[in-house]
Amino acid sequence: MNNVYISIITVVRNGEATIGDCMASVLRQAEQPFEYIVINGSSTDRTLDVIKEHSGLNVKIISEPDGGIYDAMNKGINFATGDVIGILNADDFFSHTEVLHRVVALFNDPNVDCCYGDLEYVDSKKLARNVRYWRSGVYSPEKLYWGWMPPHPTFFVRRSLYERFGNFRLDMGTSADYELMLRFLLKYGARATYIPDVLVKMRTGGASNATFRKRLLANCMDRKAWHVNGLKPYPWTLYLKPLSKLTQYIWTRGSLSEL
Repeated sequence: MNNVYISIITVVRNGEATIGDCMASVLRQAEQPFEYIVINGSSTDRTLDVIKEHSGLNVKIISEPDGGIYDAMNKGINFATGDVIGILNADDFFSHTEVLHRVVALFNDPNVDCCYGDLEYVDSKKLARNVRYWRSGVYSPEKLYWGWMPPHPTFFVRRSLYERFGNFRLDMGTSADYELMLRFLLKYGARATYIPDVLVKMRTGGASNATFRKRLLANCMDRKAWHVNGLKPYPWTLYLKPLSKLTQYIWTRGSLSEL
């Protein structure tokens, strides 16, 4: 039997088409003590109605204006009461019903500060079609200098790390998750454990990779993420980071020719 209580946070604005799948994947998790916090940023479509349709006893809904996705995430983190916090985006969903069970089992070890797993990108219109497979691999700090990072949707963190080292920086744009992981893992030496399993499936077309221009802007903010933490990347670190995505296509599961 375990004592670890987990908080899952989802932030959404005008996500009526996907929020139902996201919430259902959380609420289908195997019997496990957890709270689910859904932050609705004053949606103007049916998002709030869909949230209420999928609500349950362990779902807490906050619906009010916010300053963007990371401001909403910070709001959820500050509201959370769990020992461990995971963040699942409204376009994403847990890949199976044992995800939280596997995560909680790890955090019963007090030496684990955070954990992460693998992620699959799926076609936004045909969820069974895999587009990319992000195979994370075992953690070592040196890998971050070679362009590696764990997929943030699979990243679960003890709440105490947020309390000690801070929440998401709102000046980092779509690199806020990268900056936070650099801060926790490299600057403060958080102990990370890899779960060799696909934990989350993500629809294609996320905020940071929607266009080439946005990807270039994100890379500029990636450089800033090292600077603000007093860390110095290798000369090639920021060039290898986007190139590492090529291996995700090599590891793709399933046929890319499937229609």
